[in-house]
Amino acid sequence: MNIGIVCYPTYGGSGIVATELGMEMSKKGHNVHFISYSLPARLDVTIPNIFFHQVHIEEYELFHYQPYSLALSTLMVEIAENNGLDLIHVHYAIPHAYAAYIAKQILKEKNIELPIITTLHGTDITLVGKHPSYQSAVEFSINRSDVVTTVSQSLKQDTYEVFNIQKDIQVIPNFIDNSLYKFDCKDLRENLAQKQEKIVIHVSNLRKVKRVTDVIKIFNEIQKKVECKLIIVGEGPELEAMNNLINEFHLQDKVRILGKVKDLNKILCISDLFLLPSSKESFGLAALEAMAAGVPVVSSNAGGIPEVNIENSTGFLRDIGDVEAMSQASIKLLSDDEKLEQFKKNARQNALKFDLNQILPQYEKLYQSVI
Repeated sequence: MNIGIVCYPTYGGSGIVATELGMEMSKKGHNVHFISYSLPARLDVTIPNIFFHQVHIEEYELFHYQPYSLALSTLMVEIAENNGLDLIHVHYAIPHAYAAYIAKQILKEKNIELPIITTLHGTDITLVGKHPSYQSAVEFSINRSDVVTTVSQSLKQDTYEVFNIQKDIQVIPNFIDNSLYKFDCKDLRENLAQKQEKIVIHVSNLRKVKRVTDVIKIFNEIQKKVECKLIIVGEGPELEAMNNLINEFHLQDKVRILGKVKDLNKILCISDLFLLPSSKESFGLAALEAMAAGVPVVSSNAGGIPEVNIENSTGFLRDIGDVEAMSQASIKLLSDDEKLEQFKKNARQNALKFDLNQILPQYEKLYQSVI
Protein backbone atom coordinates (compact mmCIF):
# COMPACT_ATOMS: atom_id res chain seq x y z
CA MET A 1 0.00 0.00 0.00
CA ASN A 2 0.97 3.63 -0.48
CA ILE A 3 -0.16 5.41 2.69
CA GLY A 4 -0.23 9.12 3.48
CA ILE A 5 -0.10 10.13 7.15
CA VAL A 6 -0.78 13.70 8.29
CA CYS A 7 0.11 14.57 11.88
CA TYR A 8 1.56 17.20 14.15
CA PRO A 9 5.32 16.83 14.65
CA THR A 10 5.27 17.51 18.40
CA TYR A 11 5.64 15.16 21.38
CA GLY A 12 1.87 15.00 21.96
CA GLY A 13 0.10 11.65 21.91
CA SER A 14 -1.42 12.11 18.45
CA GLY A 15 1.96 12.74 16.82
CA ILE A 16 3.63 9.88 18.67
CA VAL A 17 0.97 7.33 17.75
CA ALA A 18 0.83 8.49 14.11
CA THR A 19 4.60 8.25 13.81
CA GLU A 20 4.87 4.82 15.43
CA LEU A 21 1.99 3.52 13.29
CA GLY A 22 3.62 4.72 10.08
CA MET A 23 7.02 3.26 10.94
CA GLU A 24 5.51 -0.12 11.82
CA MET A 25 3.55 -0.16 8.55
CA SER A 26 6.74 0.61 6.64
CA LYS A 27 8.45 -2.38 8.27
CA LYS A 28 5.72 -4.53 6.73
CA GLY A 29 6.72 -3.30 3.28
CA HIS A 30 4.20 -0.49 2.80
CA ASN A 31 5.31 2.93 1.53
CA VAL A 32 4.43 5.59 4.09
CA HIS A 33 4.47 9.31 3.29
CA PHE A 34 4.48 11.60 6.33
CA ILE A 35 3.17 15.13 5.85
CA SER A 36 3.75 17.85 8.44
CA TYR A 37 5.26 21.31 8.92
CA SER A 38 8.43 19.82 10.44
CA LEU A 39 9.94 16.39 10.99
CA PRO A 40 7.88 14.43 13.57
CA ALA A 41 9.77 14.03 16.84
CA ARG A 42 10.04 10.24 16.78
CA LEU A 43 10.21 9.68 13.01
CA ASP A 44 13.24 7.70 11.83
CA VAL A 45 13.65 8.65 8.18
CA THR A 46 16.42 6.06 7.74
CA ILE A 47 13.83 3.26 7.83
CA PRO A 48 13.16 1.92 4.31
CA ASN A 49 9.83 2.95 2.72
CA ILE A 50 9.56 6.11 4.88
CA PHE A 51 9.18 9.46 3.13
CA PHE A 52 8.80 12.89 4.72
CA HIS A 53 7.13 15.85 2.99
CA GLN A 54 7.34 19.25 4.66
CA VAL A 55 4.53 21.77 4.32
CA HIS A 56 6.01 25.08 3.22
CA ILE A 57 4.08 28.32 3.55
CA GLU A 58 5.02 31.30 1.44
CA GLU A 59 4.98 34.43 3.58
CA TYR A 60 2.64 37.05 2.11
CA GLU A 61 2.02 40.37 3.81
CA LEU A 62 -1.68 40.36 2.93
CA PHE A 63 -2.27 37.52 5.42
CA HIS A 64 -2.26 38.28 9.13
CA TYR A 65 -2.18 34.49 9.61
CA GLN A 66 -0.60 32.39 6.87
CA PRO A 67 -3.04 29.86 5.29
CA TYR A 68 -1.59 26.56 6.54
CA SER A 69 -4.71 24.52 5.64
CA LEU A 70 -4.47 25.69 2.03
CA ALA A 71 -0.80 24.78 1.77
CA LEU A 72 -1.46 21.42 3.41
CA SER A 73 -4.30 20.43 1.08
CA THR A 74 -2.27 21.49 -1.97
CA LEU A 75 0.67 19.33 -0.84
CA MET A 76 -1.68 16.38 -0.24
CA VAL A 77 -2.89 16.64 -3.83
CA GLU A 78 0.67 16.75 -5.15
CA ILE A 79 1.80 13.74 -3.10
CA ALA A 80 -1.29 11.71 -4.00
CA GLU A 81 -0.75 12.36 -7.71
CA ASN A 82 3.01 11.78 -7.75
CA ASN A 83 3.08 8.73 -5.48
CA GLY A 84 -0.23 7.03 -6.19
CA LEU A 85 -1.50 7.18 -2.62
CA ASP A 86 -4.09 4.53 -1.78
CA LEU A 87 -5.40 6.47 1.23
CA ILE A 88 -4.64 9.39 3.52
CA HIS A 89 -4.81 8.96 7.30
CA VAL A 90 -5.11 12.24 9.19
CA HIS A 91 -4.46 12.43 12.92
CA TYR A 92 -6.15 15.22 14.89
CA ALA A 93 -9.12 16.81 13.22
CA ILE A 94 -7.94 20.43 13.14
CA PRO A 95 -7.03 21.37 10.45
CA HIS A 96 -6.01 18.04 8.98
CA ALA A 97 -9.44 16.54 8.30
CA TYR A 98 -10.63 19.79 6.74
CA ALA A 99 -7.56 20.04 4.49
CA ALA A 100 -7.94 16.38 3.50
CA TYR A 101 -11.54 16.97 2.40
CA ILE A 102 -10.43 19.85 0.14
CA ALA A 103 -7.65 17.68 -1.31
CA LYS A 104 -10.14 14.88 -1.93
CA GLN A 105 -12.41 17.22 -3.91
CA ILE A 106 -9.54 18.55 -6.02
CA LEU A 107 -8.42 15.00 -6.81
CA LYS A 108 -11.96 14.02 -7.80
CA GLU A 109 -11.75 16.64 -10.54
CA LYS A 110 -8.72 14.71 -11.80
CA ASN A 111 -10.59 11.36 -11.61
CA ILE A 112 -8.54 10.25 -8.60
CA GLU A 113 -10.35 8.80 -5.60
CA LEU A 114 -8.51 9.28 -2.28
CA PRO A 115 -10.12 7.68 0.80
CA ILE A 116 -9.76 9.66 4.03
CA ILE A 117 -9.40 8.11 7.48
CA THR A 118 -9.65 10.60 10.35
CA THR A 119 -8.44 9.64 13.83
CA LEU A 120 -9.63 11.85 16.67
CA HIS A 121 -7.22 12.13 19.58
CA GLY A 122 -8.76 14.35 22.25
CA THR A 123 -8.50 18.11 22.51
CA ASP A 124 -9.37 18.40 18.82
CA ILE A 125 -12.84 17.38 20.05
CA THR A 126 -13.13 18.19 23.75
CA LEU A 127 -11.43 21.58 23.72
CA VAL A 128 -10.49 23.21 20.40
CA GLY A 129 -12.98 21.48 18.13
CA LYS A 130 -16.09 22.58 19.99
CA HIS A 131 -15.08 26.25 19.95
CA PRO A 132 -17.62 28.25 17.88
CA SER A 133 -14.82 29.37 15.54
CA TYR A 134 -14.20 25.78 14.45
CA GLN A 135 -17.14 23.58 15.39
CA SER A 136 -19.13 23.59 12.14
CA ALA A 137 -16.02 23.01 10.00
CA VAL A 138 -14.79 20.20 12.24
CA GLU A 139 -18.23 18.55 12.27
CA PHE A 140 -18.43 18.79 8.47
CA SER A 141 -14.93 17.33 8.03
CA ILE A 142 -15.62 14.39 10.32
CA ASN A 143 -18.87 13.57 8.54
CA ARG A 144 -17.15 13.75 5.14
CA SER A 145 -14.34 11.39 6.14
CA ASP A 146 -14.65 7.88 4.75
CA VAL A 147 -13.79 6.33 8.13
CA VAL A 148 -13.56 7.92 11.58
CA THR A 149 -11.76 6.39 14.56
CA THR A 150 -11.11 7.47 18.14
CA VAL A 151 -8.54 6.24 20.63
CA SER A 152 -11.02 5.45 23.42
CA GLN A 153 -14.68 4.75 24.14
CA SER A 154 -14.74 7.90 26.25
CA LEU A 155 -13.64 10.08 23.35
CA LYS A 156 -16.13 8.38 21.03
CA GLN A 157 -18.93 9.32 23.42
CA ASP A 158 -17.61 12.88 23.76
CA THR A 159 -17.55 13.24 19.98
CA TYR A 160 -21.19 12.21 19.65
CA GLU A 161 -22.13 14.64 22.43
CA VAL A 162 -20.22 17.62 21.02
CA PHE A 163 -21.05 17.19 17.32
CA ASN A 164 -23.92 16.00 15.18
CA ILE A 165 -22.05 13.01 13.77
CA GLN A 166 -23.82 10.89 11.17
CA LYS A 167 -21.12 8.24 10.85
CA ASP A 168 -20.23 5.20 12.90
CA ILE A 169 -17.04 5.81 14.87
CA GLN A 170 -14.64 2.92 15.39
CA VAL A 171 -12.48 2.70 18.52
CA ILE A 172 -8.89 1.66 17.93
CA PRO A 173 -6.88 2.35 21.08
CA ASN A 174 -3.38 3.76 21.22
CA PHE A 175 -0.60 1.21 21.31
CA ILE A 176 2.99 0.70 22.42
CA ASP A 177 5.79 -1.77 21.79
CA ASN A 178 6.05 -3.56 25.13
CA SER A 179 9.43 -5.04 24.20
CA LEU A 180 10.98 -1.57 24.58
CA TYR A 181 10.29 -1.49 28.31
CA LYS A 182 12.45 -4.33 29.59
CA PHE A 183 15.66 -2.98 31.09
CA ASP A 184 17.89 -3.54 34.07
CA CYS A 185 18.84 0.04 34.85
CA LYS A 186 20.33 -0.40 38.31
CA ASP A 187 23.11 2.12 37.67
CA LEU A 188 20.65 4.75 36.47
CA ARG A 189 18.49 4.27 39.54
CA GLU A 190 21.49 4.73 41.81
CA ASN A 191 22.21 8.04 40.09
CA LEU A 192 18.75 9.38 40.83
CA ALA A 193 17.84 8.02 44.25
CA GLN A 194 19.16 6.29 47.34
CA LYS A 195 18.66 2.53 47.62
CA GLN A 196 15.90 2.87 50.22
CA GLU A 197 14.03 5.61 48.34
CA LYS A 198 11.02 5.02 46.10
CA ILE A 199 10.91 6.89 42.79
CA VAL A 200 7.73 8.75 41.84
CA ILE A 201 7.50 10.04 38.26
CA HIS A 202 5.38 12.34 36.12
CA VAL A 203 5.72 12.71 32.34
CA SER A 204 3.83 15.30 30.29
CA ASN A 205 3.99 18.50 28.26
CA LEU A 206 3.40 20.42 31.51
CA ARG A 207 0.23 22.18 30.34
CA LYS A 208 -2.53 23.30 32.72
CA VAL A 209 -4.68 20.35 31.68
CA LYS A 210 -2.04 18.02 33.20
CA ARG A 211 -2.47 19.70 36.63
CA VAL A 212 1.26 19.51 37.32
CA THR A 213 0.93 21.63 40.45
CA ASP A 214 -1.25 18.81 41.81
CA VAL A 215 1.68 16.48 41.12
CA ILE A 216 3.87 18.58 43.43
CA LYS A 217 1.15 18.80 46.10
CA ILE A 218 0.62 15.03 46.01
CA PHE A 219 4.34 14.33 46.20
CA ASN A 220 4.69 16.75 49.11
CA GLU A 221 2.26 14.61 51.09
CA ILE A 222 3.89 11.33 49.97
CA GLN A 223 7.39 12.37 51.03
CA LYS A 224 6.16 13.08 54.58
CA LYS A 225 5.35 9.36 54.99
CA VAL A 226 7.63 7.57 52.49
CA GLU A 227 11.31 8.05 51.65
CA CYS A 228 11.15 9.01 47.97
CA LYS A 229 12.25 11.20 45.08
CA LEU A 230 10.15 12.80 42.35
CA ILE A 231 11.25 12.85 38.70
CA ILE A 232 9.55 15.25 36.28
CA VAL A 233 10.04 14.57 32.56
CA GLY A 234 8.88 17.16 30.03
CA GLU A 235 8.76 20.85 29.21
CA GLY A 236 5.86 23.27 29.06
CA PRO A 237 4.14 26.45 30.23
CA GLU A 238 3.47 25.28 33.80
CA LEU A 239 7.16 24.77 34.59
CA GLU A 240 7.46 28.08 36.46
CA ALA A 241 4.34 27.45 38.57
CA MET A 242 5.66 24.01 39.38
CA ASN A 243 9.07 25.36 40.41
CA ASN A 244 7.44 27.99 42.61
CA LEU A 245 5.58 25.25 44.48
CA ILE A 246 8.72 23.14 44.82
CA ASN A 247 10.44 26.10 46.46
CA GLU A 248 7.44 26.85 48.67
CA PHE A 249 7.43 23.27 50.00
CA HIS A 250 11.26 23.18 50.24
CA LEU A 251 11.45 20.12 48.00
CA GLN A 252 14.50 21.20 45.98
CA ASP A 253 16.56 18.22 47.15
CA LYS A 254 13.79 15.73 46.45
CA VAL A 255 12.69 16.71 42.94
CA ARG A 256 14.62 16.24 39.69
CA ILE A 257 13.33 18.00 36.55
CA LEU A 258 14.88 16.34 33.52
CA GLY A 259 13.14 18.18 30.67
CA LYS A 260 12.75 16.22 27.46
CA VAL A 261 14.67 12.95 27.49
CA LYS A 262 15.57 10.55 24.71
CA ASP A 263 15.37 7.25 26.58
CA LEU A 264 12.17 7.73 28.56
CA ASN A 265 11.55 3.98 28.68
CA LYS A 266 14.74 3.48 30.71
CA ILE A 267 13.71 6.11 33.25
CA LEU A 268 10.25 4.58 33.56
CA CYS A 269 11.81 1.19 34.23
CA ILE A 270 13.47 2.46 37.43
CA SER A 271 10.31 4.15 38.76
CA ASP A 272 7.87 2.89 41.38
CA LEU A 273 4.79 5.07 40.87
CA PHE A 274 3.42 7.27 38.08
CA LEU A 275 1.24 10.31 38.88
CA LEU A 276 -1.30 11.51 36.31
CA PRO A 277 -3.86 13.91 37.87
CA SER A 278 -4.97 15.40 34.51
CA SER A 279 -8.30 17.17 34.11
CA LYS A 280 -8.61 15.81 30.54
CA GLU A 281 -7.10 12.71 28.95
CA SER A 282 -8.65 11.11 25.89
CA PHE A 283 -6.60 7.96 26.44
CA GLY A 284 -3.63 8.27 28.78
CA LEU A 285 -0.70 7.16 26.62
CA ALA A 286 1.83 8.29 29.24
CA ALA A 287 0.13 6.05 31.80
CA LEU A 288 0.24 3.11 29.40
CA GLU A 289 3.96 3.61 28.78
CA ALA A 290 4.54 3.61 32.52
CA MET A 291 2.51 0.44 32.96
CA ALA A 292 4.52 -1.30 30.23
CA ALA A 293 7.59 -0.59 32.37
CA GLY A 294 5.86 -2.11 35.38
CA VAL A 295 4.96 1.19 37.04
CA PRO A 296 1.56 1.42 38.80
CA VAL A 297 -0.45 4.60 38.21
CA VAL A 298 -2.31 6.91 40.57
CA SER A 299 -4.47 9.09 38.34
CA SER A 300 -7.62 11.08 37.95
CA ASN A 301 -10.65 9.33 36.52
CA ALA A 302 -10.74 11.71 33.54
CA GLY A 303 -11.71 10.68 30.01
CA GLY A 304 -10.22 7.43 28.78
CA ILE A 305 -7.80 6.85 31.68
CA PRO A 306 -10.08 4.26 33.36
CA GLU A 307 -9.89 2.21 30.14
CA VAL A 308 -6.13 1.90 30.72
CA ASN A 309 -5.55 2.20 34.47
CA ILE A 310 -7.67 -0.36 36.32
CA GLU A 311 -8.82 0.61 39.81
CA ASN A 312 -7.16 -1.38 42.63
CA SER A 313 -5.25 -3.52 40.12
CA THR A 314 -2.80 -1.46 38.05
CA GLY A 315 -3.21 1.57 40.27
CA PHE A 316 -5.86 3.87 41.70
CA LEU A 317 -8.38 6.30 40.17
CA ARG A 318 -9.54 9.35 42.08
CA ASP A 319 -11.67 12.41 41.29
CA ILE A 320 -10.05 15.27 39.39
CA GLY A 321 -8.44 17.71 41.83
CA ASP A 322 -8.72 15.43 44.86
CA VAL A 323 -5.12 15.82 45.97
CA GLU A 324 -5.75 14.30 49.39
CA ALA A 325 -7.28 11.10 47.99
CA MET A 326 -4.50 10.69 45.43
CA SER A 327 -1.90 11.29 48.14
CA GLN A 328 -3.42 8.67 50.45
CA ALA A 329 -3.67 6.12 47.62
CA SER A 330 -0.01 6.72 46.72
CA ILE A 331 1.18 6.41 50.32
CA LYS A 332 -0.86 3.23 50.79
CA LEU A 333 0.74 1.60 47.76
CA LEU A 334 4.31 2.76 48.34
CA SER A 335 4.20 1.68 51.99
CA ASP A 336 3.32 -1.94 51.15
CA ASP A 337 6.13 -3.58 49.17
CA GLU A 338 4.18 -6.78 48.59
CA LYS A 339 1.15 -4.91 47.24
CA LEU A 340 3.40 -2.65 45.17
CA GLU A 341 5.06 -5.64 43.53
CA GLN A 342 1.70 -7.19 42.68
CA PHE A 343 0.49 -3.91 41.16
CA LYS A 344 3.68 -3.72 39.08
CA LYS A 345 2.96 -7.19 37.67
CA ASN A 346 -0.66 -6.25 37.01
CA ALA A 347 0.46 -3.09 35.20
CA ARG A 348 2.77 -5.02 32.87
CA GLN A 349 0.07 -7.58 32.16
CA ASN A 350 -2.58 -5.01 31.32
CA ALA A 351 -0.20 -3.11 29.04
CA LEU A 352 0.06 -6.21 26.84
CA LYS A 353 -3.55 -5.65 25.75
CA PHE A 354 -2.36 -2.50 23.99
CA ASP A 355 0.72 -4.00 22.38
CA LEU A 356 1.35 -3.01 18.76
CA ASN A 357 0.99 -6.67 17.75
CA GLN A 358 -2.61 -6.48 18.99
CA ILE A 359 -3.49 -3.06 17.53
CA LEU A 360 -1.52 -2.89 14.26
CA PRO A 361 -3.62 -5.60 12.52
CA GLN A 362 -6.73 -3.50 13.24
CA TYR A 363 -5.25 -0.60 11.28
CA GLU A 364 -4.12 -2.88 8.45
CA LYS A 365 -7.63 -4.28 8.17
CA LEU A 366 -9.07 -0.76 8.23
CA TYR A 367 -6.71 0.40 5.48
CA GLN A 368 -7.59 -2.55 3.28
CA SER A 369 -11.30 -1.89 3.79
CA VAL A 370 -11.16 1.64 2.35
CA ILE A 371 -9.05 0.83 -0.71
